[in-house]
Amino acid sequence: MAVNKTSLSIGTLIREMLLDSADVTARTNKIYPVASDKAELPYILYRRAALEQNPQKSGQPGADTVQMEVICFAADYDDCLELAEAVRGALDNRRGVQSDDDTLALSSCQLVDSEEAWQDDAHVQQLIFNVKV
Repeated sequence: MAVNKTSLSIGTLIREMLLDSADVTARTNKIYPVASDKAELPYILYRRAALEQNPQKSGQPGADTVQMEVICFAADYDDCLELAEAVRGALDNRRGVQSDDDTLALSSCQLVDSEEAWQDDAHVQQLIFNVKV
């Protein structure tokens, strides 16, 4: 028996949205949850960094707000920026997205922060989104 999916599973919908983006997949289709020790540049990692439950006054569960980190890795700085821009285009200000199996619904997704770095011989662009589920 399958368990009902909640905001804990929102990463699967984020991955679907990234794979549905021609701009993202033109640069990479290597998109992994949390971490990967097998990844070759360029690639994308995503992870749920925080979750805030917003119950309704009636005591019923309301929409959750999830903070998702999407991290782009590439050997070249400009390539990493292009990948980050493609990710932003695929996710930022998206509303009303349903998962392929209709088990999750994304009410809104908004970029709230970003950071760049260098890690393990790769340029890194980290994008942080607030996602309402």
